Amino acid sequence: MAYFIGLMSGTSMDGVDAVLCDICADHINTIAAASVAFDEGLLATLHQLCAHSANEVNLMGQADRDIAYAFHQAVEAVLKTSGIKSSDIVALGSHGQTIRHFPTGLPQQNGFATPGFTLQIGDPHTLAVLSSIDVVADFRRKDIALGGQGAPLVPAFHRAVFGGDVGRAVVNIGGIANISVLPADTNAPIIGFDTGPGNTLMDVWCRKHTGNSYDADGAWAASGVVHAQLLSQMLEDKYFALPYPKSTGREYFHSGWLYQFPLVHQLSPQDVQATLLALTTHSICNAINLFPSLSEVYICGGGAFNLHLMQTLRETLLNVTVSSTDTLGLHPQHVEGAAFAWLAWAFVNRHPGNVPSVTGASREAVLGTLTPAQ
Repeated sequence: MAYFIGLMSGTSMDGVDAVLCDICADHINTIAAASVAFDEGLLATLHQLCAHSANEVNLMGQADRDIAYAFHQAVEAVLKTSGIKSSDIVALGSHGQTIRHFPTGLPQQNGFATPGFTLQIGDPHTLAVLSSIDVVADFRRKDIALGGQGAPLVPAFHRAVFGGDVGRAVVNIGGIANISVLPADTNAPIIGFDTGPGNTLMDVWCRKHTGNSYDADGAWAASGVVHAQLLSQMLEDKYFALPYPKSTGREYFHSGWLYQFPLVHQLSPQDVQATLLALTTHSICNAINLFPSLSEVYICGGGAFNLHLMQTLRETLLNVTVSSTDTLGLHPQHVEGAAFAWLAWAFVNRHPGNVPSVTGASREAVLGTLTPAQ
């Protein structure tokens, strides 16, 4: 047995998921999981850090440590749930919290400047000291150094855990949605990329108009009517036409992006919400339709619990079956945490963590850096 804990806080920024796994070369078994929500003060700081603001360095320095404390709380919670001691854990795989992701450089008037960068915070030194467990972190920057997007990184894990004898796609719907295309032919390359916004724009709109952090079950969106013209205008954004490999983030699909469309200010809030859900489902379905050999689609992340979103996908994707990853034995909320446990295992065993056909990196590479607890 080799125990690893994966720690993931995604683009939804609602908290951290900790997933404890028993991992070896030919299997991964999820033992326990726990989630810790970020407090309102930290959440406000993180939202501030995702856009240009004053005093960014001080804010980032404090949030860097605050994230580590929150991650430690999640580690403590999952250890308590499992009954496993910290001394039995080989390593923590900590994704941290992304506050900037510009893989092709900062936006400029004439295009993009190079080099690109990505930035995740959540001080691994603080986390290692608090937990007394070695920490593997900073997974994305090696791939970017090799000319890649630094994302998505989960397709290698998806292949290891969800690969089968039929064409499958795994779609993670967090703040941003990403797809892993797993061909039935194990010798064929994996393809993966960010399809566009997942929950992030819906959450922004929901907070603004209802005070709720998200649209439970998609009920509010279901009460509205999709506005075809607004949806068409949104889908004309240049990101959707880019070829893969590609990745994006809240830095691109943010409230300012949403408010640029005049119709957003003219329609009823519930109709805008319905249209935002349609934007998410259309961009996902358009990506899936690029691969006619697919017969199965599995959804993970917070979007898997949005009943209206899941029903819309099923009604649109008539030639494939659409299920949550529960069907394959892994709870949809635990997939990304388990992926970073696996990436920590891959680091310890010097196994490549990226897939060049997904990220565009020049080669496979062992990802991450080690912060020893001692």
